[in-house]
Amino acid sequence: MPTLPSQPQPPGAESEPHRRRDIAESFGTDPERYDRARPRYPDALLQRIVAGIPGTDVLDVGCGTGIVARQFRAAGCRVLGVEPDARMAEVARMLDVDVEVATIEQWEPGGRQFDAVVAGTAWHWVDPVVGAAKAARVLRPGGLLVPFWNVAQLPSELGEAFADVIEREVTGLPFDFRAALTRPALQTYQSGFDKAADGMRAARAFGEPEQWRYDWEFTYTRDAWLDVMPTQGAFTRLPADRLARMLEGVGAAIDAHGGRFTMTYATVAVTARRPRSAAAVRAARVS
Repeated sequence: MPTLPSQPQPPGAESEPHRRRDIAESFGTDPERYDRARPRYPDALLQRIVAGIPGTDVLDVGCGTGIVARQFRAAGCRVLGVEPDARMAEVARMLDVDVEVATIEQWEPGGRQFDAVVAGTAWHWVDPVVGAAKAARVLRPGGLLVPFWNVAQLPSELGEAFADVIEREVTGLPFDFRAALTRPALQTYQSGFDKAADGMRAARAFGEPEQWRYDWEFTYTRDAWLDVMPTQGAFTRLPADRLARMLEGVGAAIDAHGGRFTMTYATVAVTARRPRSAAAVRAARVS
């Protein structure tokens, strides 16, 4: 299980996170912190996407404060974001991102088309079948649908220590946090990746989905990690006093670990291509 849970349950959980709009739209509680603290995505992934699409028009689903949008813009793309939380969208606009407020399921493209539809750690908030169908509707022939996630793995000793604090200070957690913080993260997420791929297949408008993976690391100081935690979906709605106690306990655990730690990340993309020809589109629909 990743240690950056931006949702009530990770993509691999048995529930359907896209139905939890209360949590999906809770990240605007502190959008400036979200933009400052959340990890970015590997340049190699973005370069692969940009190199593999027919043009430079990108739709960023669940764009938040525009982290992914700005990365694609820096890579030479024109980007439109779709974001359900008006508070997040406002920060994105302040950072010069073009964004429209809606869920992707309800958003109306108005005839606009794109070369890639992407989502950075956000597709689990989307109905996987409806979202894939909407992506197929707006993608040009040869375009890519590419949701991707940052999957994080804590050092094992810190996973246990963090779980002790969270179980002590946070009640009503929607899933087993101890298991989430200590088991292999990619194993937990894999069923969610499979669900995203199944949604693409159900749309009957794409080629066979592929899974891409990019491994990297990041060293967090105590303060940097405590900046991240309030942006995670399990904690965005915590009362201030509970949040403060949890951060104090996690900070003490990091201090005991030497004041910093290295997080291992795998950024995983599930991707499928819109066929380039009308005949291929028809074949995908009947297959």
